Amino acid sequence: MTDRPFRLPPLNALRVFHTVVRHRSFRAAADELRVSPQAVSQQIKLLEDTLGLELFVRKGRAIEPNEQAILLAHYIQAGFDEFAEGLRRVGKIGQRSRINLNASPYFATRFLLDRLGQFRQIMPDADLRLTTMVELPDFVADDVDVAIQWGFGGWTEFDQVLLLRDIKVICCTPEMGRGLLGPADLLAVPLLHSVLADRLWPNVLAHLGVVGAPQRSEIRFQDAATMRRATLAGLGVGLLSRIDAEEDLASGKLVAPFGLEVMQGMPAAQIPGFYLVLPKAHRRVKPIASFCDWVKQEDWAGVPDRGF
Repeated sequence: MTDRPFRLPPLNALRVFHTVVRHRSFRAAADELRVSPQAVSQQIKLLEDTLGLELFVRKGRAIEPNEQAILLAHYIQAGFDEFAEGLRRVGKIGQRSRINLNASPYFATRFLLDRLGQFRQIMPDADLRLTTMVELPDFVADDVDVAIQWGFGGWTEFDQVLLLRDIKVICCTPEMGRGLLGPADLLAVPLLHSVLADRLWPNVLAHLGVVGAPQRSEIRFQDAATMRRATLAGLGVGLLSRIDAEEDLASGKLVAPFGLEVMQGMPAAQIPGFYLVLPKAHRRVKPIASFCDWVKQEDWAGVPDRGF
């Protein structure tokens, strides 16, 4: 006797479930889907009845997906990606040459823009749309095909390739630098943090052998340009990217009290970088695959070839 085939839940119930998991809220999901919270609740109950298990822990008005829901959400996201890819491939949109790219603002201005002409030589008909959101985009909601993201490479649900390490240098104004005789003195001055890397300063301090917690208040910034401006303004000690640091050291506006190689010897997992990130299904689109191949082959640490 053969097992009966598994009956899939209604697609609408899966779509509602996926939206609820993203928002952690029935009401927010209802607003996005433009239905009532009661309709959302009914679809979730239908899905739970079909599967024979509960998917959310309800705490008053708040809800949290349980372990089974989190696992299911990953598979549903992969399924929706496949649906979208299939529609692109068989419909007119599949014939387009558009590439929706989101790049870290710093990577875009410091590395990418000077080299894009080379890619246009390879694919002159490519319609490249560039956005510069700091955080990793929602590839579906933000309509992004591929991203170049700053971080530590923890996006396990996507394809990711390290393009370039973002080596940081401890920098400050000359006036502030006169009080930094050793790494331990960093605990007595304001430290400028990235909101995307809470552990970066603690890891650097530990690498330098500093024990203890900073005694001054901290300031957090979302992007590298603002961090640099704050360092130049004397608001605190910043961790600047190597290119920025060398420019400001050469002009005398900043100093590097502990040299340019403070990150030397740190574990690779603690050093940020720029990563090519995209859903696996997106690689099947020829223009996107061509762009990814070009990005991976490019020497981002070298001087760009502007001979185009």
